[in-house]
Amino acid sequence: MSDNDLLNGRTFVMVSSTASTVDPDGPTEFSYREAGGVVWGDYTGDTVIHGHFIGTRDGDQLKMNYVHLLKSGERAAGQSGSRIEALPDGRLRLVEEFQFAGDDTVHVSVCTEVA
Repeated sequence: MSDNDLLNGRTFVMVSSTASTVDPDGPTEFSYREAGGVVWGDYTGDTVIHGHFIGTRDGDQLKMNYVHLLKSGERAAGQSGSRIEALPDGRLRLVEEFQFAGDDTVHVSVCTEVA
């Protein structure tokens, strides 16, 4: 795998978030694709029916925009920036700061790669 597609084909699950309580039995799961530093994918689980993201990666930094539909019927959108960290077992962790559109609050979430 080249550095240009580091995240391609990887799946992550949310383990913590300051925006909501994470359901440990059904956390949000994120599927990533990457080509040439362009990153996109989708996510579902916990309170999210379906969500989509697109952005860029430079080294260990991600910049993304996202939109999702919640089980409540509400839609949410925003932007995020993540730092990619290597775990001792070879998996990756994403530490993300994100903001919902129209909200000044910065939230933090942590996702770990599914083995």
